[in-house]
Amino acid sequence: MLACPACAQLVHAKRLKALAQQAQAASAAGDSTAALQSWREALELLPEESKQHAQVRATILELSRGIDATSAKSAPSSSARGWWAGIGALLLFIVGKGKLLLLGLTKASTLFSMFLSLGVYWTAFGWKFAAGLVLSLYVHEMGHVAWLRRYGIAASAPMFVPGLGAFVRMGQYPTDAREDARIGLAGPTWGLFAALVFLAAGSFGPFPSGLAIAHVGAWINLFNLLPVWQLDGARGFRALSRPQRWFAAAAIGLAWALNGDGILLLLLGVAVWRACSKDAPAQGDRIAAFQYAALILGLGQLARVH
Repeated sequence: MLACPACAQLVHAKRLKALAQQAQAASAAGDSTAALQSWREALELLPEESKQHAQVRATILELSRGIDATSAKSAPSSSARGWWAGIGALLLFIVGKGKLLLLGLTKASTLFSMFLSLGVYWTAFGWKFAAGLVLSLYVHEMGHVAWLRRYGIAASAPMFVPGLGAFVRMGQYPTDAREDARIGLAGPTWGLFAALVFLAAGSFGPFPSGLAIAHVGAWINLFNLLPVWQLDGARGFRALSRPQRWFAAAAIGLAWALNGDGILLLLLGVAVWRACSKDAPAQGDRIAAFQYAALILGLGQLARVH
């Protein structure tokens, strides 16, 4: 119980006070992620029907939207100077996220399950393709982890299921559909970058298996963009208004016209069904809509690589 049924006194009042102080100190220091971590922990200790729960949830949404707004403002312009700034930012991103990728490999559960999956794929396809495929899956899952950490949401390191893929287990949940869409679409976004790296290695480097890995990796990420069940595409679609869902469906149709892959027809059929459903929010997430469309077009082209 989170509150006394007789007097309504909060059971974790002392801990809540300490978490509020930590969050306020983090905000004062400009560390929104640390503040979100403290507020999210506090939210779990408050009854859902209480005023404090509503206030803390509103604070979490404000901080989360502030993080997104900061990212949007830091995006480079389309000028030549902006393009060079974008390249520099991309290099810094790769270096910074490289540390995060290595951090995931320090978890025994991740390494053990990764080697199990490697053995399964190795037996079927050979060690080079197996290693590349496992690495692609790992990068995809670490995309989710990166955004979960960005929003201060507790989550496990990636776990592999031999023959089926990998997953990240969340200890907390996103506060709204916008957060869930960012986290869900981060996996295919990182998966797209991984496929591009393998494409370059196969096309220009001494690693011909890279082309096959890029093709399969792109196909797997496309499948994950199906807007159904708990797949990444469904998490993205929950934040889209009905017109935005039709926009996403049009992007899938264009990708199929350029590519002709059957998986895109399946995606198109499910996307049209979701666009006709009544669960779409009145105010959608424009960033998620464009991100979804860009992923469909980019991964659709990469899926043609053989």
